[in-house]
Amino acid sequence: MKATKASKNQRLPFAACCGPYLNEGAATSAADAETLMRSRYSAFVLGRRDYLLATWHASTRPANLALDFAAKWLGLEVLAYTTLDDDNAEVEFVARYREGGRAVRLHECSRFVREQGRWYYLNGALS
Repeated sequence: MKATKASKNQRLPFAACCGPYLNEGAATSAADAETLMRSRYSAFVLGRRDYLLATWHASTRPANLALDFAAKWLGLEVLAYTTLDDDNAEVEFVARYREGGRAVRLHECSRFVREQGRWYYLNGALS
């Protein structure tokens, strides 16, 4: 197991961060689990159900995914990125959003798996 420090939590322009993954879909695969995590956060912000389902591992992917369009996403902080082996990794993060005037903090440790060169979200445990 190799724990690595998460990349800097700096704001990047959408085109330099997650845009290529969301705009080109299956044609562009995230280089690592942390990059996929960041692109999936952007997909939540943009309401991109198609991208979220496409990057969710088939063994745990829900048949339907309901998004809360009333939520106003405020930011993502990646706390840790751990490579378990060549094809498995974990990303611990905190995502913040506002819903109905109430601030919500989502703290999760997500598991990712790589199959045929592509990373997929497998599941997560809330903290």
